[in-house]
Amino acid sequence: MTDAPVIAAVDGSDHSLKALEWARAAALRHRAGLLIAHVLPDHAQLYAGRRAALHDASEPAEYPDPVNDRIRALLGGGSELPEGVRYASLEGSVPEALRVIGEEARMLVMGSRGRGGFASLLLGSNSRAVATTAPCPVVVVPHAERSADAETGASAGRVVLGLHAAETPDDVLAFAFAEAAVRGTTVQVVSAYEVPPAPTMVIDSPFAVIPPEGLADDGEGVPAEREMLRAQTERLAPFRTRHPDVPVEQAAVPGDAAGRLVDASRSAALVVVGRHHPRRTARSLLMGSVAHAVLQHAHGPVAVVPTLTDDA
Repeated sequence: MTDAPVIAAVDGSDHSLKALEWARAAALRHRAGLLIAHVLPDHAQLYAGRRAALHDASEPAEYPDPVNDRIRALLGGGSELPEGVRYASLEGSVPEALRVIGEEARMLVMGSRGRGGFASLLLGSNSRAVATTAPCPVVVVPHAERSADAETGASAGRVVLGLHAAETPDDVLAFAFAEAAVRGTTVQVVSAYEVPPAPTMVIDSPFAVIPPEGLADDGEGVPAEREMLRAQTERLAPFRTRHPDVPVEQAAVPGDAAGRLVDASRSAALVVVGRHHPRRTARSLLMGSVAHAVLQHAHGPVAVVPTLTDDA
């Protein structure tokens, strides 16, 4: 859907306004329209039958003036809506309303917590539900307490792709390469491989931490790394051809994929992961453990990409 808009889910909270700022920049990069979606509170839906419906509006009337002023400031400061920007008021539960409107979206952007969330939660229930069920890529922008300070290391500003070479759908790779292309940046591909414990190792607790000296020696680890890089190269080949101007860096790392991606999120512009559990069907609505863990702990924006095409 080349003409599909970027949708920003806004509820008036600081978290959602930060997501709106991210979505506005994404819309400009993709030369796409921006739709600011607001789910009406329950009391405003009493006469609407609680349907998940779309109503265009000149502004989100449920917000107090200071919030509307901040929204206008994010959009350029004028009283009129900029070209390509519109508002929508939605009815129904937040996850269901956003799932319905997501069918027309290039991507749906939301904050990691909403206005009613507990301050101690890293990821709000609505953000989790939308990332699990939306038919489009969902970008979750973390709140200030989780955001890392800007870094200038080797991976700063890059798009980081979590790749299981045998199981990640093509749609996930396509999204990552497209994002890197419009940003003029590198795709950093991260895949993890298991390192078997030494034969004499005994672990009494399932939560035990294995020290580095307990890992298998290089004789075991290096072949696994080489095989992972070979599998990566094979999967990446058509996307390199499609995006010849996008630099690619490949990394095969031992251990926990989610932990490596969370570390990379400290300096990445965006972390991209697939949604479905690799052992389930491609169109499964269940979220895999890696995507769930990255959403819970990432320090920067995370895109959760479902399978979008029948042949992915």
